Amino acid sequence: MAGPAGMRVAAVNGVKVYTVSGHRQFASWLPPNKKRALRKDQDYLRRIDLVQDLEFNTAATRMKTTSDGQYIIASGIYPPQVRVFEVSELSLKFERHLTSEIVDFQVLGDDYSKLAFLCADRSVWLHAKFGSYFSTRIPRMGRDLCYDRWSCDLLLAASSPEVYRLNLEQGRFLAPLTTQSPGINVLGRSPVHGLIACGGEDGFVECFDLRQKASVGRVLAVGAGNEDQEVTALRFDESEGMQIAVGTSGGQVLLYDLRSSTPILIKDHMYGSPVMDIKWHESVSTAAKNLITSDSHIVRIWNPQTGDSVTNIEAPTGEINDVCVVKNSGLLFMALDSPRISSFFIPSLGPAPRWCSSLEGLTEELEEENETTIYEDYKFVTREDLERLNLTNLLGTNLLRAYMHGFFIDHRLYVKAKAMANPFAYEEHRQKAIREKLDAERAARISVKKKLPKVNRELAARLLAGAGAEEEITEAPSEGAKKDSQRKKQNISLLKDDRFAAIFKNEAFEVDEDAPEYLALHPNKQKSKKSLVTEHFDLVSDDDKERDSEIKDDSDASSSSSDEDETNRAKGKRQQGNEKTNASGMKRKATEPRLVV
Repeated sequence: MAGPAGMRVAAVNGVKVYTVSGHRQFASWLPPNKKRALRKDQDYLRRIDLVQDLEFNTAATRMKTTSDGQYIIASGIYPPQVRVFEVSELSLKFERHLTSEIVDFQVLGDDYSKLAFLCADRSVWLHAKFGSYFSTRIPRMGRDLCYDRWSCDLLLAASSPEVYRLNLEQGRFLAPLTTQSPGINVLGRSPVHGLIACGGEDGFVECFDLRQKASVGRVLAVGAGNEDQEVTALRFDESEGMQIAVGTSGGQVLLYDLRSSTPILIKDHMYGSPVMDIKWHESVSTAAKNLITSDSHIVRIWNPQTGDSVTNIEAPTGEINDVCVVKNSGLLFMALDSPRISSFFIPSLGPAPRWCSSLEGLTEELEEENETTIYEDYKFVTREDLERLNLTNLLGTNLLRAYMHGFFIDHRLYVKAKAMANPFAYEEHRQKAIREKLDAERAARISVKKKLPKVNRELAARLLAGAGAEEEITEAPSEGAKKDSQRKKQNISLLKDDRFAAIFKNEAFEVDEDAPEYLALHPNKQKSKKSLVTEHFDLVSDDDKERDSEIKDDSDASSSSSDEDETNRAKGKRQQGNEKTNASGMKRKATEPRLVV
């Protein structure tokens, strides 16, 4: 494994699904010479090969792991062949070719040494460790096979009401199991109690006990109003054995309890395609059970207790033929109708297998990334996007590839069209980023809050705001800068000048900004007067007023006695009424909370 190149992550329902592919997914319409040029692509050269040569010339049909967890066995076409991969070496161990396409196969032992293959020409092949060991034929076209370890019977389902029994201990066919269905599509066996379930063409599931060779139960396993559907997949719960999941040709999965003929839960894939495979998965960390059901379009992982979806995985390319889940882990393989076998890692289902434990470290680098596109070299756009980019004239040309409700366009062409449609987009983004950064810096500044006098607080606040700290000037100041500096010095002198001290101490000189005379002289006066006060000063309650020191300076000693008498009279009026009437006849509070640090 060369590095994280080639891994993609997508979040569905809050569950992250990592695509562990050997290389990027490329469009199928790329010419061969473009694909040959990938040998110069660094990302392609640094691709991840979870298992080397995990692919077939045309497509992969079936895929399974051995009981000991040391081997992965996959069948594919063309030519019909089976490949065995050794996970300890992360490479191909050997491959064998057959004369006919493999319909399905079973692992008879704990490793690859005993295999049984059901082929499309009605032949059954038994392979040993050294190669082909024995072959025979069945009367009808085979559809599925199942192996009963307790009796050593290889059960074969075909387009007939009989289930053929090939006993591998005696080396001969035994009396078949006769069902009431016209044909059997799929077989299933419970490792807990040994029941054999047969899914028929008529939508019925019939169970057999090989100890008495007779049917022990039969139930219609399709939803109401869907009697014409067939049973295409079934699987027993391997831990308890009391539940069975049945898939139909209409895309529904029905969950049954063996003690009841009514389904506990019905899950619809919503695609209308036959359910091809069902797997029970139990998480090692949380001990939670999940059902992994798949059709030709999508793999759904959901909770069998509530029916809630855990996550969904769509087929990257082609149709899904089979799904293989590595036991006690969150790794699964997807056999597709394409040469490459896709692999996915879902940490919420379980840890990575021991033989590829490095996946745990690689996924940490992609925790914050999301898969948003199918192809890296192409951009998916809708018709509205084309109208916005003025690219509607490309409809019907080779530059646009129709896909679902939109089109694929070359990413370089998309970038150029977007730049021409809005040439100032980058500059606007840059200016916005600069403004956001400056606003963040201003918010982090420490603002010095000063005390305000008791009288004319708004006037004092405006003077102090206009006389803020002077900026450092490194070059010769201009005429405008000199005037601003002079104006700031004048504002400061007004607050410290002895001649104007009474304006900020004597309430007789308080400016009533709500008076009609004041509003007539200041028509552009804003209604929100306290913006500067609330920005630069803190409120002080009346209880803190007595504890604060009064503003005193040298002008207090030289103040006239008339000013002191007026101040005393104003205080007496405030103590008596605490309210007074302004010139417009409206009442307001005589005093307001002082503003101080």
